[in-house]
Amino acid sequence: MKLISKIAIVFTICFSIASCDFLEVETVGRTTMPNFFSDVPGLKAGLTGSYSKMYSYYSSEFYKYPEVAGNMVDLNVVSDGVEMINQYNFTSDPEQEVGAVGYIWRKVLEAMANVNNVLEYAPSLINAFPNQKAEIEQVQAQALFMRALCHFDLYRVYAQPYNYTADASHPGVPVLLVTPGPDDLPSRATSKEVFDQIIKDLQDAEALFGNKPMQDAYHVSKEAVWALLSRVYLYKEDWDNAILYATKAMDGMPLAQGDDYLAMFNNLTAGKEAILRLNGVLKSKSLSTFFSSDNPLVTAADTLMSLYTDPDDIRLQLFAPDNNNELKVTTKYRIKVGYTPEQERYDPFILRVSEMYLNRAEAYMRKGDTAKAAGDLKAIIARALNKSVSDIQMNYKNNEELLLLIKKERARELCFEGHNFFDIVRYKDDLVRGAGTESNVKYLPYPNDLFVLPIPQSELNANTNMQGNPTVNN
Repeated sequence: MKLISKIAIVFTICFSIASCDFLEVETVGRTTMPNFFSDVPGLKAGLTGSYSKMYSYYSSEFYKYPEVAGNMVDLNVVSDGVEMINQYNFTSDPEQEVGAVGYIWRKVLEAMANVNNVLEYAPSLINAFPNQKAEIEQVQAQALFMRALCHFDLYRVYAQPYNYTADASHPGVPVLLVTPGPDDLPSRATSKEVFDQIIKDLQDAEALFGNKPMQDAYHVSKEAVWALLSRVYLYKEDWDNAILYATKAMDGMPLAQGDDYLAMFNNLTAGKEAILRLNGVLKSKSLSTFFSSDNPLVTAADTLMSLYTDPDDIRLQLFAPDNNNELKVTTKYRIKVGYTPEQERYDPFILRVSEMYLNRAEAYMRKGDTAKAAGDLKAIIARALNKSVSDIQMNYKNNEELLLLIKKERARELCFEGHNFFDIVRYKDDLVRGAGTESNVKYLPYPNDLFVLPIPQSELNANTNMQGNPTVNN
């Protein structure tokens, strides 16, 4: 049985995101599914399990991969068998079921299977409990967002960027709108088809949310839908819609300033600019061990630290000294105050307001509106330096130089948050690492077959319709 179908018969139940031991229930076929999803509490429990499954992949290989494959971090131990060493050296093998190649594929598909179960049974519950229709539609809206995010995240790892071909006809990932059965053999959709479905799910979620106000940063909201649409349209190079939805997401949500900015990383607080993040109560501390411990596996490379040219930049306070007493250890996953050891947790960001400013700045620049692009960029820089926007001076002669400033600001602002390598690839940039890297790979030109991970071999063996990626699957 292929991996996709194995995953299809597993779903997760939990009755509280804040505190629970998540129970994985293996079903025989689908015989117990209707019983579980026979009422609204069961549907909500399925949705909560979906949040848990999303945390599982965001707190592990998926978040680490775009950092180690990029050019802004150093892997400090480069011997065989070290976590993410193959992704650092671009030696990923389709046989590596234990590690990034197999785990990202598996964990994202597990999350997607959970979400599709919720979406499959929700319509029948509306018919059975019409007085709870509005409540059920809110569950559907969150699940549609999650399905869109799962497809988008899987795509970014295993498929070349949307702009790889002029018409986006190159292979994407499977579009899974129902939980596949054991005999189903899904194939890879085109990149255009994948993005069309992502956008449709998000637009459907937007409609279902209606005028529902944002509950908190730990639940999907209409603001999260807008923010993800902005990111998706940015990757698609639809600049008008990237601007439109970034603006919607930013409306009424300020940038975090001063201590509030630091607190959203180092205290147990969601953060004033948090649009969506995942709750890590009683869950893995892998991100802290990997990035922020006293002896982390990954530290900031000179390519990143050299971008912080102003000693007053507040973001420098999110770095701690390494063993050589250099500010290279990120503390974005190090809780400093406001907790007891049993409360310690690490809540990865999925979406926050700072990214929306950067998305919109880039889209404005691409459209030739340099004044508006510079205005958004200045807002991020002014916050970092505790200055007013009017005090920020930027020097650029043309669009190319302004884009370079935007790229640098994205690196400074979004480092260690799972963006770096994905940005390089969608920009169609060459990968250029600093001279001090311990990686065997210091330069890779774009386009490059190595810019995606191989489809796991177990999937290819079991599913004759599944197409591998050139070079990495050969």
